[in-house]
Amino acid sequence: MSCLVELKNVSVNVEDKQILNGVDLCINPGEVHVIMGPNGAGKSTLANAIMAHPKYTLTQGDILFEGESIVELSADERARKGIFLSFQTPIEVPGITVEEFLRTTKAQVSDEKISILKFKKSLMPHLKDLDLDEEYLDRYLNVGFSGGEKKKTEILQMKVLDPKFIMLDEADSGLDVDAVRIVSENVAKFMDETKSLLIITHHSEILTSIEPDFVHVIMNGKLVKSGNAALGERIQKEGFNFIREELGLKPVEEESSAQEA
Repeated sequence: MSCLVELKNVSVNVEDKQILNGVDLCINPGEVHVIMGPNGAGKSTLANAIMAHPKYTLTQGDILFEGESIVELSADERARKGIFLSFQTPIEVPGITVEEFLRTTKAQVSDEKISILKFKKSLMPHLKDLDLDEEYLDRYLNVGFSGGEKKKTEILQMKVLDPKFIMLDEADSGLDVDAVRIVSENVAKFMDETKSLLIITHHSEILTSIEPDFVHVIMNGKLVKSGNAALGERIQKEGFNFIREELGLKPVEEESSAQEA
């Protein structure tokens, strides 16, 4: 099976600081991969590099999507190919409603003219699945939204854009139990054998309805260990010190979830 997304010896800098160092990864169609690691290990850097965030500079290696290098493509060009990233902290956009944002984004990615009435009608089943009412579409994007509403907006955007490769960066961070359940169930329902999913997380809440095929651990910018769902479960119980010990590193006090590079 050919990789949908493949990283070959990828190294990434933020300004003059190296964050990722020689990462190799193959994600096949239909697979769910989870990236875990201590704060500052480079988890979010990995996702942002795949999405071509301008802050993150690829200094070595290659990133392939459906067998073709995408390192020269901009973020919007990668989105048109079917790559999607949900952010840790979605930005607020006063003056632009949720519906306007979704319709404009869909039009840009698909290069199609979209009927306003037809598009709004197509959103109704998604709103129901996400436990959102119709008035939500008229609110300014993320302005005054709760953490759960912001994450639901991103999942709604994912459904509208229908990407092939989805990256969720801390999608369960700061959410209550009900919001996590709704988000994870909607992501699980969205997946099929043609789509792949990369989940970046400190915790296991987002995995309540999503069974990972692979769990990877990043430390000090390197992918140091891979396994199945059992690896993630052990990390949840024991933290990362058992991996540090395997690598001959000094154990440290485990950190709580926080923003990272």
